[in-house]
Amino acid sequence: MSTDDKTLLGTVDTRSLVDKVEMNLIEFFIKKKLQPGDVIPKEMELASTMGVSRTVIRESLNRLKTMGMIESKKHKGTIIKSPSITTILQKSMIPHILDISTLKNAFEMRLIMEVGIADFVFQRKTENDIKELEEIVDQEPEQSRDIMFDVDHEIRFHGKLYEMTRNESLITFQSILYPVFRYVYDSGLIDKPTDNVQYVSHKGLVKVLKEGTADEFRNAMRQHLENHFQRILKVEQELEAQRRAEKE
Repeated sequence: MSTDDKTLLGTVDTRSLVDKVEMNLIEFFIKKKLQPGDVIPKEMELASTMGVSRTVIRESLNRLKTMGMIESKKHKGTIIKSPSITTILQKSMIPHILDISTLKNAFEMRLIMEVGIADFVFQRKTENDIKELEEIVDQEPEQSRDIMFDVDHEIRFHGKLYEMTRNESLITFQSILYPVFRYVYDSGLIDKPTDNVQYVSHKGLVKVLKEGTADEFRNAMRQHLENHFQRILKVEQELEAQRRAEKE
């Protein structure tokens, strides 16, 4: 290892050792401007330069591997890897161990994305896409404006909308969020009464996709999700009331 590399790494404060080594390594990668495929120093070199044990170095490297930032290559050593944000998120999105506030936030992300994807869905739709959506809708039971969709129909229909964006990151991200959505739905967390609003069904969305404009479809998506927006805001009010009660 060169003298410059040793200067960049430096020694580590022994408090929270693994955490500090991990952060030092990330800073080292950044300062060295390492790119995917570049080899990083060996464990023994890192341990000697940073003044810590190989066990600490190994644990820190394992964390970075879990994050998808580095990987081991046979006959080459450990190299920099382009991390996948969705992979990192997927490993932490375990619905049963997330608190109510986190579940609410994840559900809100889903609502925000589904309004946001409307323009891409409209612009990139094909005749086959419309046909598939119609087949999905034909298998759904009739729904009224004040009850929630069956979760399986909801996932199938909205999953197809994500597919229609042709955006691989969005498609992967929604596949991570939907287990959380299913849990939120099944747990009764958002099973709240809603006000009477103008409501657009799945069938109505397909009709706008076929006959309407991009603006009309975006507005229809927002109206379609209006009940969910109302429900999640009621959850927020309940959580805030609970927090106030705990302080009293």
